[in-house]
Amino acid sequence: MDENVLRAMARWPNVPAVYGWMSLDRRGRWCLEGKPVTHRRAIEFMNRNYAEQEDGSWYFQNGPQRVYVDLDYTPWVMTLDGSGGLLYHTADTVDEVRGAWLDEEGNLLVLAERGVALVDDRDLGALSQDLRLADGAPCDEESLVRFIEGSGGQSSESIHLDWKGTRVPLAVIERHRVAARFEFEPRPRAGGDAV
Repeated sequence: MDENVLRAMARWPNVPAVYGWMSLDRRGRWCLEGKPVTHRRAIEFMNRNYAEQEDGSWYFQNGPQRVYVDLDYTPWVMTLDGSGGLLYHTADTVDEVRGAWLDEEGNLLVLAERGVALVDDRDLGALSQDLRLADGAPCDEESLVRFIEGSGGQSSESIHLDWKGTRVPLAVIERHRVAARFEFEPRPRAGGDAV
């Protein structure tokens, strides 16, 4: 976090938190009351001061005030960087991919060092070229559909994400199970009441 934010927190420790006002959409955009933030410096400030609380709630520390973030899907969103790498929505580089999942809607989720992230839908086409069958052949759409429709991904198909020379096995997850599986709160509210 920014040094001036840490100083403000120490100076005014009891500023009430804000809930239900800020969100992170499926494309990694910060939104205030549903409208995307477009000011570059504001976005950079939000990116630097985004953090997780012990209970799995995510927030933006705005000076002394904690602004909890409603998540449209996951706490992180990833995009391709143009050279085969991945970036978090905060523009930081993804160093290690630890797991990959498809949900029933065809969304690709990636587990990396900071936690689980939804891959921006605009990059799915390019990244799907790195999905491979067990024999290394490119995975086609029919194979993906069979894989998703198989009993929890236990079909005869074996698919992996070939990321920077590492074979990351692909699994299937139901969307409604993602937050519990990766231990985050998508809709933090005062008193711990999720919406």
